[in-house]
Amino acid sequence: MRLFKSLAFAAAISLAAVGVGHAKGGGHGGSHAAKSASEKSTATTGDHVVHSYVKKDGTVVQSYHATNPNGTRNDNYSTRGNVNPYTGEPGSKPRDGEGPK
Repeated sequence: MRLFKSLAFAAAISLAAVGVGHAKGGGHGGSHAAKSASEKSTATTGDHVVHSYVKKDGTVVQSYHATNPNGTRNDNYSTRGNVNPYTGEPGSKPRDGEGPK
């Protein structure tokens, strides 16, 4: 019983930590293809995991979290005014309707 309570507590803490500071589920702009098997949606957090992959030129792209597509860039982690909760990095890309700065 003690192990179960410890696991339940750890799971609750993990879920609470993931929910803190998230940008609202966002999009990637442009048209959206169906999610591949390598992308796992997380409806409660508005984001999904994009698993590692290898580009045609041999470059390895590590796994990362991305906001769910919704037709706007304003709530993406990489957009100005937002902070990626997984890396702590502030967004630097222009918001919808803004030019580069």
